[in-house]
Amino acid sequence: MSTAIANLPVHLITGFLGSGKSTLIHRLIERKPAEERWAVLINEFGQVGIDQAMFAERDDLVVKGLPGGCLCCQLAFVMQATLVNLLHRHRPDRLIIEPSGLGHPAGLLEVLRGEAFQGVLEVRDIIVVLDPRRLDDPRAREHETFRDQLEVADAVALTMTDLATAEQVAAARELAARHWPPRRWVAEAPHGDLPVALLLESEARRGESAAKGSSTHRELRDAARGVLLLDDFAAVRPEPGRPQRESGSALGHTTLGWRWHPDDVFDLDRVTALLGRLPRGLRVKGVLHTEAGWKLYNRAAGAVSLTASAWRQDSRLEVIGETGSLPEAEALEAALRESLCGARADPQARG
Repeated sequence: MSTAIANLPVHLITGFLGSGKSTLIHRLIERKPAEERWAVLINEFGQVGIDQAMFAERDDLVVKGLPGGCLCCQLAFVMQATLVNLLHRHRPDRLIIEPSGLGHPAGLLEVLRGEAFQGVLEVRDIIVVLDPRRLDDPRAREHETFRDQLEVADAVALTMTDLATAEQVAAARELAARHWPPRRWVAEAPHGDLPVALLLESEARRGESAAKGSSTHRELRDAARGVLLLDDFAAVRPEPGRPQRESGSALGHTTLGWRWHPDDVFDLDRVTALLGRLPRGLRVKGVLHTEAGWKLYNRAAGAVSLTASAWRQDSRLEVIGETGSLPEAEALEAALRESLCGARADPQARG
């Protein structure tokens, strides 16, 4: 009989949309102790699940995605069942949870410290990932969740410092130092490079206090009671040339997402040019089968990266922005069809 799990280290890595949470977690995994098996639970505000496709399969790593809402409210009840199953099946040595960029840590702490996980999980320091350039955007600075993520955090990882000015980095450090009690640490993590020792040596989270979840999050949580979520990988595969489109709105933001059959191949130049023409303020990410191979496309705060991807199950694209800022869905889908090699898609087909 397997021994019971006790005091499993749990790390919450929070941060606003596009702050670089997934990249930072990737870098931590690259440096993890060889003898440890990690589990990563990724929550995405979007509907189709892009971030989980960024992780290659390996024996010492389990990655589970929960797309389609916010773990602290819309998916809070689903998360508890998912965690119980994950711990029972995979018995990891360490658990990392990446909430949506619009997620509020208070709701997550309620679940993790609830009766179901007493003595099983030990929440370590909450790390907030902060892109110093965000502080130049009043819409981000004034967003309730953005402020509360900083307020609740025990430690701060400053990402994108290679793209920020010295003045922006100094302002971010000053903001982090302004909170009480003092942060355990504030560290720069250019390209997501954070020393893994800061994670491994973190302490059990001090005190029981946390910023209260906003009324909007509480209302969404109440409305989501009893909602069941289908496993993302159990979803029906799209037919060639006929993408499945999903959309959703909450917390002042809207998302548009598509899944394409793996045999649909995009022209890399055309599709990247199309995505590059989307309004600068939108968050855009995807994993795409192109004539140049499978590619991971990531755009945040106007900066774009394009890297190789090990994902092969389907092509996925997600566009997220403030409600009212997204392009018309039908027009964007038609343009995406025109980016396919040979324009093989049926122009009358609808996702």
